[in-house]
Amino acid sequence: MSSRLFTPAEANSALSDVRPVAERLVQVRARLRELETTQRGLVHTIGGNGGGHAAGELNTAREEFTELAAELDECLHRLAGYGVQLKDADVGLLDFPALREGQEVLLCWRVGEDDVRYWHDLAGGFAGRKPIDWGE
Repeated sequence: MSSRLFTPAEANSALSDVRPVAERLVQVRARLRELETTQRGLVHTIGGNGGGHAAGELNTAREEFTELAAELDECLHRLAGYGVQLKDADVGLLDFPALREGQEVLLCWRVGEDDVRYWHDLAGGFAGRKPIDWGE
């Protein structure tokens, strides 16, 4: 069983802290993907004897990548500290452990949704989401 369990109301209340971190995580992850593509292209250019200008760009991209990777790590630690589980960094999909009728389930939320309205069992995943149908 998870160390922290949320009621639906607690999960929604936690969104005031969780949402900005998850939104930033999605932004950072998207920029990291862009930088990966940029770096691959620059390495290819340098390898093709187009080194001078591209080498400077590659260093700049690497520096930004390193800074963003550290920020990504910080976001991950903050989310873990709140007691939520990250399921997909690209879309900001998070689960909040909860109990439903004595069974552990996961309350499911992702960046762009207004509040926590869905749950699924531990094996169900996003595809098995159902509307929250119980009270506190």
